[in-house]
Amino acid sequence: MVAKSGSRCCCCCWFLGIIVVIAVVLAVVFTIRHRANHSDDIAPGSTDKKYADALKIAMQFFNIQKSGKLENNKIPWRGDSGLKDGSEASLDLSKGLYDAGDHMKFGFPMAFTATLLSWSILEYGDHMDSLDQLDPAKDSLKWTTDFLINAHPSPNVLYIQVGDPETDHKCWDRPETMSRKRTLTKIDADTPGTEVAAETAAAMAAASLVFKESDTKYSGTLLKHAKQLFDFADNNRASYSVNIPEVQSYYNSTGYGDELLWAASWLYHATEDKTYLDFVSKNGEEFGNFGSPTWFSWDNKLPGTHVLLSRLTFFKKGLSGSKGLQGYKETAEAVMCGLIPDSPTATSSRTDGGLIWVAEWNALQHPVSSAFLATLYSDYMLTSGVDKLSCGDTSFKPSDLRKFARSQADYMLGKNPKTMSYLVGYGDKYPEFVHHRGASIPGDANTGCKDGFKWLNSDEPNPNVAYGALVGGPFLNETFIDARNNSMQNEPSTYNSALVVGLLSSLVTRSSSVESFK
Repeated sequence: MVAKSGSRCCCCCWFLGIIVVIAVVLAVVFTIRHRANHSDDIAPGSTDKKYADALKIAMQFFNIQKSGKLENNKIPWRGDSGLKDGSEASLDLSKGLYDAGDHMKFGFPMAFTATLLSWSILEYGDHMDSLDQLDPAKDSLKWTTDFLINAHPSPNVLYIQVGDPETDHKCWDRPETMSRKRTLTKIDADTPGTEVAAETAAAMAAASLVFKESDTKYSGTLLKHAKQLFDFADNNRASYSVNIPEVQSYYNSTGYGDELLWAASWLYHATEDKTYLDFVSKNGEEFGNFGSPTWFSWDNKLPGTHVLLSRLTFFKKGLSGSKGLQGYKETAEAVMCGLIPDSPTATSSRTDGGLIWVAEWNALQHPVSSAFLATLYSDYMLTSGVDKLSCGDTSFKPSDLRKFARSQADYMLGKNPKTMSYLVGYGDKYPEFVHHRGASIPGDANTGCKDGFKWLNSDEPNPNVAYGALVGGPFLNETFIDARNNSMQNEPSTYNSALVVGLLSSLVTRSSSVESFK
């Protein structure tokens, strides 16, 4: 009896022990999974090294793209270039940023770059500052807005392009050695272009907020130009793509209504003049595309406008005229619901690896821009105490938006089927044959227009690393060809860099949104 009783006790002990072990294992597995799924829940003030390192790299591409008499040049293979740009109109258009892998200065996407960089600084300047990146960001912004100011010599005249793309693309040379004629393209009262004038107004207005405290006079100059350009755009409504058909092959606009709303939104933030708030309220039905989410890009500013104006509904309760913002807020919510993978209205425009994918050319623009908007909206919700986003009959938290944003950033940085970082210079594996003239030609080479093509056709990796360049990215089937002549997938652009800087700055750490830019 005693023996049998002891056996039973022993069996019970073993059984209880097994249960305890299983419980411990399950607890460990749950903890690991929980941490994996909530790895973005870093404490406010702490820094995510991955995104911090990537941000420092991304910021360098602006220096690579600078034209003009370089100051404190940190890029050993870059030098002065474009010093006579604008001379045929007696203007100094030497500054600004080259658009991509060529030597063109396209005013439309360059202005968008400035608007995005300004927005990023206004929202996440403290994040940048913690990594000593705020001053470089402001320097790159001012280099761009200096060009935009000089390109606007009178209220109804704006120079929108330096260089002829047909001529430029027939050459493969370093910007420092180019000798071809740099033709100018402008819009004016006789040949208006609403979208580019309005985008430049948005850039000036947003930048005026960036420099409001550090350089009051410069801020005032920017705001004066912004107001003049908005009036020019609004009072002379016409598409620049129609009036100047030559631009259609490069930066063709699909309409100007979004730029008018975008510019008015930034002017309201910069001035708090109710005239601009009334403008977006009155013109929302015509231009706002309410209820139909679209993709944020250099051509389509509507998703950015929806999010920017929804900011007012989060932080300016009881604002006079805010009822006219409801359509913007509801469409911003629809945009967010389309991005969250588990949402009942989630977009199907994704690769198997989870990357938002909309277009073959410059495929990464849309996932990066979408992720940037998602982090902004998440931070607006957190700061204003809104704990859920309703998508149909399902609710999501701000952390769900941030999780989506991280997934796009991580894919870009190497968590993808190619295990390749599409941000040049980040990680152990990234594109080595970037479609970029300056990066592909040795810094001491004195090439002319035509003989430089031997570097385009070279089988050797680029001799100069274009640090911070975000290339176009993968196809829908997630293939990518690292070839210098593959401009569809392997050419970077400055506006992509502005989007990347905004996204990475938002993910570096967690903090509250500023409730006012003023």
